[in-house]
Amino acid sequence: MTTHTPSEKELQEMVKGLFPVLDQSKHKGEAGRLAVIGGSEEYTGAPYFAAITTMKVGADQVHVCCAKDAAGVIKSYSPDLIVHPTLDAKDAEKKITDLFERLHLLIIGPGLGRTDSTLKTVEHLIKCAKEKDLPIVIDADGLWLINQQSDLINGYEKAVLTPNQMEAQRLWKAMKFSEDSWDQKPTSVLKLSQALGNIGLIVKGPCDIITDGKNVVESTEIHGLKRAGGQGDIMTGALGAFYFWALEAKKNGIAKNDLVAKLGPVICAGYAASLLTRKCSKLAFDELGRSMLASDMLRKIPEVVKELQGCR
Repeated sequence: MTTHTPSEKELQEMVKGLFPVLDQSKHKGEAGRLAVIGGSEEYTGAPYFAAITTMKVGADQVHVCCAKDAAGVIKSYSPDLIVHPTLDAKDAEKKITDLFERLHLLIIGPGLGRTDSTLKTVEHLIKCAKEKDLPIVIDADGLWLINQQSDLINGYEKAVLTPNQMEAQRLWKAMKFSEDSWDQKPTSVLKLSQALGNIGLIVKGPCDIITDGKNVVESTEIHGLKRAGGQGDIMTGALGAFYFWALEAKKNGIAKNDLVAKLGPVICAGYAASLLTRKCSKLAFDELGRSMLASDMLRKIPEVVKELQGCR
């Protein structure tokens, strides 16, 4: 565990350093080409919230690979997303993996559903993504699959899981720890990450706990009091953009401050995603109170992005 606990000021300065500079030399795609794997007949909002957040945070292009019955609905939400009705196709595995060469990162889980055929497809996609060294963020029903087959991501250093407290407890139990010993504290989150081969974990709760199996950081930014469905998907989408940027900063040696280099991509991106989500929640709740919805948080993203990047 890190011997230096960064201050809130240091962490927020770190977040500022994650945003890639915008200039005339950039071309479409450099700021991130990602895909959300999820979306079923019952759940069309979750993949939309994740995908549109990724774009609003600053990624250039986001694909959504969803079930056929979900595609038209998701397309109607936004013309900015590229929607593929492939998740339940007969040749789903080929159609989706053919996209991988164009992608920088996968988000798996929002609105996925738990049908056997879908989970089998996702199992194949995770294996293929690992072969191609593609970073993966896993949330929601994607975590259900990991509960059953933790070996799919065990030790894969570019995987990040984003469980809420209940989902984290299920993972804890799946790793053969005593269910009663889970206490939702940083030491337990660190231990869970280490049991999974030091993969990234962001455990959402009253404070969000972020670890890569070596360092642990808590995000304690004040958030709104309304627990609206879709907030977790918003954080997952934000994480996708920030994680790609953090990995690029590490790979290219362009980290803009010492903490980005010292704490590593998972901690930096996880804290940034948590901070953005909490600030959006607070702003939307202050305006609308208990009437606040996740879609109201989306409207606050541009304002919060400007704040976090220092209007760069």
